[in-house]
Amino acid sequence: MNWLEEAKEWKEQAEWRHRLHRCAEVGFELTKTLETVGQALEGMGIRPERCGKAGLTATIGSGGPCFLLRADMDALPITEQTDLPYVSETGNMHACGHDMHTAMLLGAARLLKRHEGEWNGSVRLMFQPAEETLSGAKDMIENGVLEGVSAGMMLHVMAGVPLPCGTVVVPQGGIGAPSADFFTVTVQGKSCHGSSPQNGIDALAAAAKIVTALNGLVAAECPAGSGAVLSIGSFHAGEAANVIADRAELKGSLRAFSDEQRAYIKTRLSAISSLTASAGRATASVTFDSGCPALVNDPKMVALALQTATDLLGKSRTVSAADFGGNSIRGGSEDFAYVSRKIPTVMVALSAAEKGNPHPLHHPELVFDDAVLPIGSALLASTATEWLKLK
Repeated sequence: MNWLEEAKEWKEQAEWRHRLHRCAEVGFELTKTLETVGQALEGMGIRPERCGKAGLTATIGSGGPCFLLRADMDALPITEQTDLPYVSETGNMHACGHDMHTAMLLGAARLLKRHEGEWNGSVRLMFQPAEETLSGAKDMIENGVLEGVSAGMMLHVMAGVPLPCGTVVVPQGGIGAPSADFFTVTVQGKSCHGSSPQNGIDALAAAAKIVTALNGLVAAECPAGSGAVLSIGSFHAGEAANVIADRAELKGSLRAFSDEQRAYIKTRLSAISSLTASAGRATASVTFDSGCPALVNDPKMVALALQTATDLLGKSRTVSAADFGGNSIRGGSEDFAYVSRKIPTVMVALSAAEKGNPHPLHHPELVFDDAVLPIGSALLASTATEWLKLK
């Protein structure tokens, strides 16, 4: 069976992707997205079911072992800056390519449904919300998406990388993406007139010192090459030029490649914030919002994905991360990590930016190439069925 040639026959795949792109929605608020995905599945004779706050699942085949294929559906709160005929109409943008992921899984669903009965076992489709806030996978797991599932796979598009469009990168076994934690540091002081700072406690000044201290945390306390990253992305304090701010708020993110390092940095982040604030007579509290652990690629699943991709595309279009500067696709966090802690999984990457478009993921001018959609669909479907053949 030539999965790729068959995937290319479905000319409507790009149209479904364009519909998703136009109605880009964020988080768990995916009303139009869910409607679009549901209509596509029903048109294939597949019955979707809601899972959790805004997830969709469907199962193709029956009995035997079950393999999971996952795609995320949410966009980013970014105003798109392209001249595409299907430009987003919502003020949000699929700048991370989740519309590509969803369209690829729809394509894989079509292939699997057409050949249902030719393999033993079943394939579970996982259309997930709220990946960008690292909370959608956990919600779907808590609502049963992994019941009866023994292994799984996801695919993520790449952009801004020195690889020809349509190249698949298969990771090494082990940690494939860092953990992530979003945090808020709230600094409390005492307001007073700007001409009499001795009568107040300057929360803004204390927060500024916390930023400086936290920016040095990883460099001073983590081993060189550990890959840990701590970033402050938001700082809000004060409302008037002549008033000492009584409150300041910092927001940031933390990435780490081991559970131990993640726990250590979180502990030190809280301690440094509190102690630094107290030096200026203020107080500071740290709250950790959504997050996820590091993603783990199972070595046997990695081997299967590499062999399947090579058979499908050839050696010239399949790259092992070991030959591409190490585990190079692991820079961003992925809440598929929650799935990887429950069952053996693999996350592969697919170079997908339109030729001549140099922008990285999350850029408002990024444009993806529809021509890679059949590649992703064929790879997902063929990996799932190859796994089932081994069971």
